[in-house]
Amino acid sequence: EVQLVESGGGLVQAGGSLRLSCRASGFTLDDYAIGWFRQAPGKEREGVSRIVGSTGSTSYADSVRGRFTISTDHANTVYLQMDSLKPEGTAVYYCAQGRKLEMGIAPRHPYEYDYWGRGTQVTVSS
Repeated sequence: EVQLVESGGGLVQAGGSLRLSCRASGFTLDDYAIGWFRQAPGKEREGVSRIVGSTGSTSYADSVRGRFTISTDHANTVYLQMDSLKPEGTAVYYCAQGRKLEMGIAPRHPYEYDYWGRGTQVTVSS
């Protein structure tokens, strides 16, 4: 059974840092794409970052590039290091598993991901 469990969320001041973890089980982590998404109240779910462990391919949303870093331990956990956090980063953060695309990159859209965790709340105060 595929399971994804996020942790590491919390309350932080603007400019601070958090590291989110996505612990995966029930599949071989490097064989799939893992994406981080977030959803703020009243807004659509949006992609934040994604990775394919077997190819090392990573991608970031323009809004977080240079501040967030995605990584994997190639065993069972994908991390999202979030630095220089901004109040607009307040949201529930989810990780999800999807099939990697032919070129070994991770898909972009939420509908391309099959399994989701329950999310972890990140609140950035101004």
